[in-house]
Order: sequence, then C-alpha cells, then structure tokens
Amino acid sequence: MPASLDRQRAIPVTVLTGFLGAGKTTLLNRLLRQPALADAAVLINEFGEAGLDHHLVERVDENLVLLDSGCLCCSVRGDLARALRDLFMRRLRREIPPFSRVLIETTGLADPAPVLHTLLEDFFIAERYRIDGVVTAVDVTHAGGQLSRHFEAVKQVTMADRLLLTKCDLATPEEIARVSRRLARANPGAPQTEVRHGEIDAGQLLGCGLYDPQGKPPDVARWLAEEKVRAAAAEAAGHAAHAHDPNRHDALVHAFVLRFAQPFRWPEFAEAIDVLLATCGDRILRVKGLVHVDGEPAPRVIHCVQHIRYPEAALPEWPDGDRASRLVFIVRGLSREIVDRAFVMFCASGASE
Repeated sequence: MPASLDRQRAIPVTVLTGFLGAGKTTLLNRLLRQPALADAAVLINEFGEAGLDHHLVERVDENLVLLDSGCLCCSVRGDLARALRDLFMRRLRREIPPFSRVLIETTGLADPAPVLHTLLEDFFIAERYRIDGVVTAVDVTHAGGQLSRHFEAVKQVTMADRLLLTKCDLATPEEIARVSRRLARANPGAPQTEVRHGEIDAGQLLGCGLYDPQGKPPDVARWLAEEKVRAAAAEAAGHAAHAHDPNRHDALVHAFVLRFAQPFRWPEFAEAIDVLLATCGDRILRVKGLVHVDGEPAPRVIHCVQHIRYPEAALPEWPDGDRASRLVFIVRGLSREIVDRAFVMFCASGASE
C-alpha cells in the first residue's frame, strides 16, 4: 500500500540544477545568507568551483566545512549516496551541527535523474531523506542556444518543479518573454520566477514539489497543472511545422494529458506504467498523475522520471469533485497514441479525452 502523504518526516532535499553559466553559484551565495537555510546542509561538487570560500569559518574535515551562515557544506567528489549516509550518521552522533534540510547543487552538465534515482532507490537514504523539489536555473541570455544544442539543458528544464529565469537584469522584456514561452512548452507545469542580480527568496525554492515540508495538504492542482499542459499542447499543435526542426534539441519535447473515466485495478495500472518506462523510458522525461484505484476512496499520486517510478502515495481525500484519473506526460519523440495504447493493452481502458 502507498505511504500517506502526511507522514513524510524525512529530511527534505532540494536539487538545484542548471546548465553551465546559469548563475547557480550566485544563487547559492544569496540563499545561504537567508534564515530559511540557516541550518541546511549543502552538497556541491568542488569548493573551488562553488565560490563559497568567503563564507568558510571552520573546517570540520577535508570535505566538510561550517559556513558562517550556519550551513554545513560538503564537497562531493565521489558517491552521493555515501555523502548523504555519512551526513546523516554524523548528525545522529552529534559530530556535526544539526541540519533540517539538504540542498544539492549539480554540475552544469549533469542529468538530474541519477540524483533523484539515488534518493529513491538507496533504501537507507529513501528512509531518511525525501525529495522536496527540483529547481532549475536558466540563463535567459543564453537559453535559446543551450536548449537547441544541448539535450542536458532540456532535461534539466523538463525535470524541474520550479524554473528560475536568471540574469533577467541583463535581458530585455522581449528576450525574457521569448525564453519563458519556450520553457513553458517544454515544462508547462513548472512555475517560473524571474531573478535579477541573483536575488531570490529562499522560500520560493522550498516545498516546490508535491510534498509540503510543513505537512500541509499537497496542492495537487498546482503540481499537475493540467490546464497549463493542455494550453501548451494546443499551442504546440498550432506550430506543428516547427516540430521537426533538427537543429533544436527541445523541438520534439512536448507535454500532454491523458484522462480516464473508469477506475483502474492497481496491478494492471502499475504494469502498464512499468512497461512504458522499461521500453520508452529514454523518451519519457517525466510523468505526474492522480489515479483513481478501484475500491479505494481516495486517489493515489504517481510520479516518474525516465525509467524510475517513485513510490506511490495516497492522498487523504480527493482534492475536488472530479474522480477521473489524470496523467501528465512530458516526452521526447513519443506520441500520445503509443502511450495510450499501453493502457488499452494492460488495463483494457483507453483515455477518455
């Protein structure tokens, strides 16, 4: 049975990603001065690249330092899982100051999926940490070329729970609007925040995924963003002539919604999703959904990233009067019809719209 959403007691983890030059270091420097992150642990790749030296006040060991903000900062040169295990055990033994959340900064060329995989698949870590959200920084002055030439940049955008449009102080309103529209086509459900001079309120980054760190009822409608996805799909259909541009890595990325009027038997639904992820996971960038399971009074929430299916969770109740299952897919070069066919095959139920 799925875990209840109101029992999430593990340490929240925010993943900060973004392509080379997106301004993640500047963001970190601003964020770590704010009270909301005063007792955070920060995992970065190399101190020399992070530009945080002016904050260092105490070296705990060769990889761990205490910042003057109160944050712990750990250099991850090897295994992320090992670093997270060590942090938790040292916290438990009171060898380091206590921390209530973790911020992981990826490198500019990193695919966020392996980080999420570590948080979900390592049993020790999955029991003690939870994904609080993926935040992607996008440089509005260079986003066009990066999204066209580098699929890593596209994946960072599609996996985001929130998009930070950085360096808006260096761009015109027209440039910002153009980038915003392009990002909305790739990830319609991710709220966008404009950042100028690296200034950002830490509160806008925390709890941006489904699971609210304060234990409040999850905002499922915001998380699914079904209407935004439909609007983006309609816009994409109106610009179908550009969909096969070979010079753009984000050209084949699109989002769509599948709705199902009839409840699912969970084993059949799980098999359909797992077969889709196993056979098309390289083209399925993200799946979010609210599932009506036959015989259950409240829906289950599912979330998938590429080949990985998160443990499903049960909502305490339906968020509204609509009892239809709804699945939001962000895919690359994969048709809605092929995805729908899997549910017809395994669940004998195709999408109703």
